[in-house]
Amino acid sequence: MNVLYIVVPLALLTVIGAVVAFSWATKSGQFDDLDTPSVRVLHDDEGVRPAVRAEGRE
Repeated sequence: MNVLYIVVPLALLTVIGAVVAFSWATKSGQFDDLDTPSVRVLHDDEGVRPAVRAEGRE
């Protein structure tokens, strides 16, 4: 029963910390654009070309 005096305040501190972290992330714009980063990987860069090896050619 005495463990409740330790566990309940720790749980409340954890919840308060999670709410503060979520509100900070929301205010700093972490959740503004959720679609673009996942689609950006699928598009090739036009300016980057793979290096062509010239093996056996001199």
